[in-house]
Amino acid sequence: MRKMTVMLAMLSVSLCAEAGDFVLRSSDIAQGMMMKNTQVFAGFGCSGANQSPQLSWQGAPADTKSFAITAYDPDAPTGSGWWHWTVVNIPVQVNALPADAGKPDSKTLPAGAIEGRNDFGYAGFGGACPPEGEKPHRYRFTVWALKTEKLPIDAGSSGALVGFMLNSNVIAKAELVPVYGR
Repeated sequence: MRKMTVMLAMLSVSLCAEAGDFVLRSSDIAQGMMMKNTQVFAGFGCSGANQSPQLSWQGAPADTKSFAITAYDPDAPTGSGWWHWTVVNIPVQVNALPADAGKPDSKTLPAGAIEGRNDFGYAGFGGACPPEGEKPHRYRFTVWALKTEKLPIDAGSSGALVGFMLNSNVIAKAELVPVYGR
């Protein structure tokens, strides 16, 4: 029994080490730090540049077949959070997106990548814009390593649908969580 427990513990440590190698980085946003006006929405009382941040990732599991990116605010006063950006079907050989790749009809997204509809109502990136006077909101930028090359998503797909499809196909994910308040 003790031998089995030790073997399971060693396997657990090994799996955790492998999962820890998958990382998301950005030259525009940082973990726990306030986002700049560049990533703030232009509308709803906010006056930012509404540009998606530069993102890069490394260390995905070997069996990854595609990637997805999401940006989600779990602190939005909606009862269900707020989807700021969803991009799926990013080819496995791609490991970075440039700044402003999330503008509607972007020419800098990789071929085949699809942006779903954000909670502002369009396909593309919608920047931070929490209600005035609230504590800063967290913005979860996540890269998802997926076990499938393509998800059946189009520009009208909601964040909830994309989230369901991602959670059904995820192998690993890495996250950066900057904040923003006004």
